[in-house]
Amino acid sequence: MLELRMVDTKHVFQVSGIKNLYKKGKLLEGIHQLGGKYIGGSGYNDRTTHLIVTHAPMASEKFLAACAGGKWIVNPNYVLDSAKNGSWLPEEPYELDSSWVVPGAVNPVRVWRERVTNGAVAGAFEGWRVLLIVKPTQKDIFQRILTAGKASVHSSCPSSDVAVTHVLTNHVVDYVKAQNACAPCYPTTHIAHHLLGEQVCSLMGWTWTLGETGETQTGGEPVETQTGGERWERQTDFSGIEMEARDYISQIEEARRLREELRSLPETMSYNTPILNSQSSLVSFHNVQNLTECGFFTEALEEILTYLQPGQHPPASFLQPLMQHALHGDAKPLFYNVFHTVLRTILRNNPPRGSPSTERFFLKVLQCPQCEKGVWPYLETSFRLCMGSELTCHSFSSTASPELLRFHGDLQTFAVKLFKCDLRAANNGQAGVVESNLLNHVFWSVWDRSTLGSRPVQQLVELLVEASKWMCSVCEVQAWGAERSRRQRLVLTLQDMLGVVVDVWCQRHSRLNPSLVERSLEDLAQHLAIICQDLPLDVLEALVPGIVSTRLRMAAADSIFRMFCHRGHITLGVEPLSLRRIVSYLAALGKLSAVGPGDHQSDSSSPLSEPEHTSPNLFNPGTITEMPSGLVNGAGPRKKNIPRGVNRVNAAGETVLHRACKRNQVETLLQILALPGIDVNVKDHVGWTPLHEACNHGSHACVKALLRHHPAPQLKGQVGGVSPLHDALLCGHTDIAKTLLRHAGSDLLLQKDHHGRTPLDLVSSATLRQELKQSALMGDTAMEHLGSEVRDLPFLEACSCLLKCLLLTYQLERPQVQDVPLSLGLKLARALKKHSAQRVTAGWADTQSVRLVEDMETVLGVEECLAQLVPAVTECQGAHTRLLIILLEEMKEHRAALLTNTDAL
Repeated sequence: MLELRMVDTKHVFQVSGIKNLYKKGKLLEGIHQLGGKYIGGSGYNDRTTHLIVTHAPMASEKFLAACAGGKWIVNPNYVLDSAKNGSWLPEEPYELDSSWVVPGAVNPVRVWRERVTNGAVAGAFEGWRVLLIVKPTQKDIFQRILTAGKASVHSSCPSSDVAVTHVLTNHVVDYVKAQNACAPCYPTTHIAHHLLGEQVCSLMGWTWTLGETGETQTGGEPVETQTGGERWERQTDFSGIEMEARDYISQIEEARRLREELRSLPETMSYNTPILNSQSSLVSFHNVQNLTECGFFTEALEEILTYLQPGQHPPASFLQPLMQHALHGDAKPLFYNVFHTVLRTILRNNPPRGSPSTERFFLKVLQCPQCEKGVWPYLETSFRLCMGSELTCHSFSSTASPELLRFHGDLQTFAVKLFKCDLRAANNGQAGVVESNLLNHVFWSVWDRSTLGSRPVQQLVELLVEASKWMCSVCEVQAWGAERSRRQRLVLTLQDMLGVVVDVWCQRHSRLNPSLVERSLEDLAQHLAIICQDLPLDVLEALVPGIVSTRLRMAAADSIFRMFCHRGHITLGVEPLSLRRIVSYLAALGKLSAVGPGDHQSDSSSPLSEPEHTSPNLFNPGTITEMPSGLVNGAGPRKKNIPRGVNRVNAAGETVLHRACKRNQVETLLQILALPGIDVNVKDHVGWTPLHEACNHGSHACVKALLRHHPAPQLKGQVGGVSPLHDALLCGHTDIAKTLLRHAGSDLLLQKDHHGRTPLDLVSSATLRQELKQSALMGDTAMEHLGSEVRDLPFLEACSCLLKCLLLTYQLERPQVQDVPLSLGLKLARALKKHSAQRVTAGWADTQSVRLVEDMETVLGVEECLAQLVPAVTECQGAHTRLLIILLEEMKEHRAALLTNTDAL
């Protein structure tokens, strides 16, 4: 009993929103250490004096009840810091502020606490006499919230001598229609609106509107009430918009399906259905074998061509010696032409639509007769032979003649036509194509068909990159001659082949597992980005837009641009690919435009520093040195090669970053910052960041490394009123203070600690004060010039080319907002003018319709995104950058037209 009497009744705690058992255990340990009391359970207890939450506002019973009762709502650091201090600290520095939701707004939580503490009100609902009509499962929750704010709650109409002031229910219209309302009727969300205000609650996702008319509306139909003075608006029904959006998207999908079907149909080729007739058994190709053995190769081909008919093809063993003769290089041009004609005729008469015999025929014929390793090894050898590479399946006796090179080109084109049969079957959803098709045998084994990035597909991508570089290396004299045409034809064939392979695989898996398709496309795109890291920028600008598969083109452009940003220390979000994500890249483009030779150079002693290249390429335009996220220490795509223990904290909550900054271990710091997912602003239990520790301990090299990192550390964060600049000056590290001011400018000098002192107030020397002001002016000048000029135009053009390609391909692959019917566009614009896309699409089942609304929301906000572009980008005269700006301006014009027509209605 003596121990219970000693419990501090002024510090009675409850916790909301903290699920981590370790963190909660630390809080309970600190509460008991200082003699406080903890009350568990999921419901609010009126004896509570302090509620611990991680953020505000929260849509929880405890938060709303504590706010209504005027209790302290603090963050976990209040308990942790008090435990370190040995006694309870003042609560004000730790009180959670909701102004981060609505910048500049008054904190309603603090307002209610001060009013209750000063005795102005007993609670937020003082004087309320509430008739509560809700489900039995919700009754206790709302009753505890209302009672905490000193409201009187009734579950039925009280006697006539007690006047009800509020009727709270989830079904306002039904209640008003069923009976005469005894008081103004509100939805239950009115509780949060009264506590936090309409602006905060609308951002939390609670939708209602208070007006001044005497009518209640729902779905546009007015319902009269007898009380007047208040209007509420129920959740608007957007199901009609969803139906219109789905109809529009279905029309777009049908048009795309027809376009894909036409693309999959080889040019000027109509395929016959393989039907065996009564005469097919009389056809004999044995004379072909005799002609071949006698060396009459052209005559053997003509003999085959004579007997070809639908449902009939010669044995593959008869064509293999003829293929070996063709690849030997001594054949006549007529032989090559007839051989190609034979293959095309066989394909026309016997399309491999789920026909195992036809598939086996082409698998045996289209391979090197000497190696017999399969179709893809032959195709790879054929492409490399045309590029003059020595990496072939076996050595050849002589240099390939022009006729042989032309024959290889014809066979490569024929292989693409053959593969397009599978694409057409996949688009039509023909039976048998899933389990048995030619592409499965060529590019996938039975063990890796669930992944797009099989080894042959990766080799096809690598071959495409190599061929693109080979095409651009043709000498200027031959720039427009036959050699350049031949190289262009080979690259186009590779592009077409890769497009068919990717599209067939995606068609096969998209219906059953669309998330697998997205992951596989991302992995293959990252593989492409990795092998492009030494690619010249002009080759890159030709390679990515030429990718035939629109889905792979989008993924590749996105992956390469994100690698640019990671190399430039720019952190990007991880949301799924959408128009919002593409437009958000504009801010990163502005930063990349300022990249130039000499920027972001690593310390020469750093193990991450790289030698400077003399010619710019994809990932080293002479500026960027750090490895991208996800590729540290040679890690492949999606592999998180993070050393064990890098995120482990000690008893004070300090990470490896904190300890490296304390000891000025800049090499360790750089290695950690290069890892994916590292938070440069991580805090210990007190709230100190690595930058605070570096400024406090005089670790100048670590401060410089942190300031070079992107995203940059927070320079204005304070702990107990101490900012990094205050910390550096209090500890006498004036060189660090000057570095901070040269980086961020005069804004840092305006900060005040809890005693109202600015950084200059901490300096007694007039000379030093003047030097600090001069450093701040240097920072202001540098920030003004940032983005005013392009430091590396080819690099900016490559970035703009990727974004332009990404934006155009997205508009081609997804339903375009600009093409939405006018009636649907106006309805969406009108809805998004009042509500968020998340609110409009709440409950929608069709993901494509949801994406369309999100894209419309992005278009309506594109003007704000355009404002993020620095003058260096908007005024750039490069072709790719100018086209990108034009596309964005068109979106801006479409937005203006929608808003104008919406206002006119």
